Amino acid sequence: MKIRVLGCSGAIAQGCRTTSFLVGSRILIDAGTGVGDLTLDEMEAIDHVFLTHSHLDHIASLPLMIDAVASRRSAPLQVHALHETIAALRAHIFNDVIWPDFSRIPSSSMPFLVFSPLAVGDTLHPAGTSIEVLPALHTVPAVGYAVHGASGWWVFSGDTGRNPAFWERVNALPVAMLVIETAFSNREHALAERSKHLSSDTLALELAQFHGAESCPICITHTKPSETALIYEEVCRFDARVAAGTPAQHDIRWLEAGQVFEV
Repeated sequence: MKIRVLGCSGAIAQGCRTTSFLVGSRILIDAGTGVGDLTLDEMEAIDHVFLTHSHLDHIASLPLMIDAVASRRSAPLQVHALHETIAALRAHIFNDVIWPDFSRIPSSSMPFLVFSPLAVGDTLHPAGTSIEVLPALHTVPAVGYAVHGASGWWVFSGDTGRNPAFWERVNALPVAMLVIETAFSNREHALAERSKHLSSDTLALELAQFHGAESCPICITHTKPSETALIYEEVCRFDARVAAGTPAQHDIRWLEAGQVFEV
């Protein structure tokens, strides 16, 4: 199974695109600004979008993508999300004020968009791919996802603060790759706590709960462009400190738009 990183930044800047991952050719996880790098044919092929939560950096391209390819598709786009996320999209995006209500256009019986509610603990099987919904802890209702591949599970934390329930479930899975957010440096630790994100030090505390921390790649995502260099330095220092006296260093990597992983 191929996973293509379309966007993995916590904000926009030159070369920085917000969160979106293409799973195979038919599944999108989050719909941040990185979706804009897809061709029309690639967008048309997407049948399922799984959203972690309702914040703009994770849904910004969804209405634009539907508008770009709706006339080329013969079936509605399935958008999978929490009930609360769907309610936010209906109220604030697809409301005929900010954007047309594509769940009723061109007709209620044949819309461009169909919302499919999900809940933590659900396992879905879109396009022959198993996707489990994981708990996240953010300022709005949110989830993470685990996607099953040939070598194990690709696990994405979504936007989250410290979250023991996430590790309880993840530690029961054979994880092939962990993608975990670290939105802030330690100098913004208080802001990270208020906004329910991780900073470099809280990442270290979270990874201490991960039983597979030394056996699979750990990919950092959602860094703010203005903080990325500092976060990188802090995480490298943390990793060197943790690795002292241990048999193996963490395989910590930095996600970049355009990367493709085989899982």
